[in-house]
Amino acid sequence: MAIAVGIDIGGTKIAYGLITEQGEVLAKGSLPTDPGKTPAELLGQVSEAVHMMMNKQGLPASSITGVGIGAPGPLDTAAGKLTCPPNLKAWWDFPVVAELQKHFQSTIRMENDATAAALAEKWIGAAQDTDHFIFITVSTGIGAGIYCHGKLLTGATGNAGDAGHMIVDPAGGLCTCGQRGCWEWIASGTAVARQASELLGRTVTSKEAFELAAAGDEPMAGLVSRIYTYIGMGCVSLINVLDPNKIVIGGGVSQVGDPLFTAVRRYVSEHALNPSGRATAIVPAALQQNAGLIGAAALVHCSY
Repeated sequence: MAIAVGIDIGGTKIAYGLITEQGEVLAKGSLPTDPGKTPAELLGQVSEAVHMMMNKQGLPASSITGVGIGAPGPLDTAAGKLTCPPNLKAWWDFPVVAELQKHFQSTIRMENDATAAALAEKWIGAAQDTDHFIFITVSTGIGAGIYCHGKLLTGATGNAGDAGHMIVDPAGGLCTCGQRGCWEWIASGTAVARQASELLGRTVTSKEAFELAAAGDEPMAGLVSRIYTYIGMGCVSLINVLDPNKIVIGGGVSQVGDPLFTAVRRYVSEHALNPSGRATAIVPAALQQNAGLIGAAALVHCSY
């Protein structure tokens, strides 16, 4: 049995697992991204846990065909390191691949987490039927993975698809990146929570904001309507630039379901420049659960 080790590095936790060539998660675990520990210490713990899982599953080390890593950007895949992800400052310029190579004898591949998720959706998810699609995750931030002409578009350093920092509305305020009105700043789950809290004068989660809107709360309904429009605007820009025939949307905000997809489809059908662009399929991601692990494993099991 050929096994990929999937490692998904996040701002709050690092998930790891064993994934088969069919995309089945045989075993998984996670540990907090403890700021009190060095990246080397954390990756050492992850490696130890993976080897323990291998033993528990009765799998020899030789069954590991590779290790895949999904990580937040900015990163440098050629150098195998994270450069300056804003939520992981302790990891800036840390050589992730070189460190893990101390613990595994297999090939190690690393890509941006949204890029890896796009490959997973192509492999066993919602994009199996197309060679031209964009995966968008709308969650804490907004990111994208681009798959065109039958392969991933990763860019010179692995950072292609950082769509969250396209400017959508300069009046939308100062983004953490220093620009004004970035897509992520005005339309991510974090943005929904921030704007809802400002409107109601108390702390509101994005989930609560969507629930209040669905229940008829007028300020929240207005906010959510704007969010849907902003998501549609970003999709239209990507469609106009990259000409996909499908957009797959995942991440926490996508769990809102039909109201979001109906609104985004309507916006795209009215505003994409090319008639074919107006007909672009807008669909939910298939791999919500374990998406990070399966995406990381796809880097090993799939050609890209």
